Amino acid sequence: MKKKLRSVFPVGSTTWALRKAQWRSLGLSDADLEKPKIAIVNTSSELSSCFSHLDGFSSIVKQSVRNAGGVPFEIRTTAPSDFITSSGLSGRYLMPSRDLIINDIEVAVEGAQLDGMICLSSCDKTAPAHLMAAGRLNIPAFILPCGYQQCGKLAGKSVDIEDVFESVGGVSSGRITQEHLSSMCEVAVGSPGVCTGMGTANSMHIVSEALGMAPAGATPAAAVGNKLAELLKTSGDIIIRLVEEDIRPRDIITDDSVRNALIVSLAVSGSLNVARHLQGVAVETGLSISIYDTLETLRDHVPVLTAVKPNGETRIDQFEAAGGTREVIRQLAPLLNRDVITIDGKSQNIPLSEKDGNEEKQSIIGTLEAPISEGPSLLLVRGNIAVDGALIKIGTRSLSEFSFTGEAVIFESQEDALEGLRDGKVRSGNVVVLRGLGPVGGPGVASASWFVAALHGAGLGESVAVITDGQLSGLNHGIVVGQVMPEAATGGALGLIYDGDTIEIDAVKQYINLKVSDAELANRPNTCPIAPLPTDRGWLHHYRHLVASLREGAVLKNQGSSLSVSPSKK
Repeated sequence: MKKKLRSVFPVGSTTWALRKAQWRSLGLSDADLEKPKIAIVNTSSELSSCFSHLDGFSSIVKQSVRNAGGVPFEIRTTAPSDFITSSGLSGRYLMPSRDLIINDIEVAVEGAQLDGMICLSSCDKTAPAHLMAAGRLNIPAFILPCGYQQCGKLAGKSVDIEDVFESVGGVSSGRITQEHLSSMCEVAVGSPGVCTGMGTANSMHIVSEALGMAPAGATPAAAVGNKLAELLKTSGDIIIRLVEEDIRPRDIITDDSVRNALIVSLAVSGSLNVARHLQGVAVETGLSISIYDTLETLRDHVPVLTAVKPNGETRIDQFEAAGGTREVIRQLAPLLNRDVITIDGKSQNIPLSEKDGNEEKQSIIGTLEAPISEGPSLLLVRGNIAVDGALIKIGTRSLSEFSFTGEAVIFESQEDALEGLRDGKVRSGNVVVLRGLGPVGGPGVASASWFVAALHGAGLGESVAVITDGQLSGLNHGIVVGQVMPEAATGGALGLIYDGDTIEIDAVKQYINLKVSDAELANRPNTCPIAPLPTDRGWLHHYRHLVASLREGAVLKNQGSSLSVSPSKK
């Protein structure tokens, strides 16, 4: 029996008549009104090379949907770029844009009662937003990761956006010239697509596949290349099959598949921002899993199997050529729950693989028996500064390298911190505290990543530690404690630190402590100000009053399982 489509309204009803009148004017036939209607969620923008290829991709996907027997409708949303959208208010628009996209999708797809959606995911916030929207709406859907960009060369040496990002600090310290930085900018980005390193974008593309919400073997892929071109052409077949078989995101995104995705992210040393985004996906899908509790239980069990920049010298194209996410999943098979299903309708019941005989490929992706490093690649630490936890990106290094004790130097904006770096206020042995930048305090998790990158460019990345409740990039590295919970603006102890206080970081013991007695700490006032906003009628003002904590995925309050728009199938 043919599945009844929610987009097919009773003949003669008001909704049927108005829809027919509108869509006939767009060239749709009576037969089209009976077909599955598919949203092509296109986060296209001319502001950034991250998205500049998506209009072309959307055209191919729409034709693929038509060929498969569906009717495509392109849906546009905001398209935040971490390197462009971050200019306004120190990156405060970036995290809130994730949840703006989710609600934008809900309005378009639920308002029109479409039957499924294909999400064209590119830069950092779009893949998590698409996964969260899929979990909330619970209609047949999948993620199509839209690829990484090509980098260039300068004087025979590879140069990418990460190199540009870090070199800014080198100019202020005199390590490189302004002219050399400008020359790097000329060649760093050679095609559309996301950053080439294991930043948040590539990490979330990989997570989408590991969850079962992206096609098997889809990640990573060059934005301009044959693999992605073929995936675009077959995308219509995938979504129409999902609609016909009534396979929905909540069938795929489960506690077990989320745990699988976290394990894969740890094994590729993915961005520390994956934790907050996966927690957001869990909340919007109505799951009870805590990513942070799960992270603690996995600490000693997940080795690092590859070291893509900035974790090592491996390039993302080398990782792709060695088998990419699919090969990592195969090698991790004993650690994964392989009974979960994917958009292919199959389980992740992948047999243990023999390693490729190619020695170069073997050096790119390790095995459980012979990993790149023992792990963990991401560590949850606690202490009187972070009673709900904080994250340290370990990468492929050892925990013992993340022990640091120093005097606090406090800044309450990234701009002040960068000025302090230029003026010599940040010295070797300091612990820089960047606070008041969290979801509420920012609001929107204001940027701390530019400062961390500049610190490395200035040659201080290994001799200065950073602690922050602000936004970090997946490309950041060094002795950095991020996502401090609770944040300073909601009463977190980050707001109780004074300049000159001694702070101790010990990854081996999993703690971060302010060397002040409990009694004194209890009597200290929270001196961290709440950053003013230019208007009390804008999106950031509303976000500040709606956002939940990072521990809850920084979703908007009263969302998640209680607001599942489409009922689960019977």
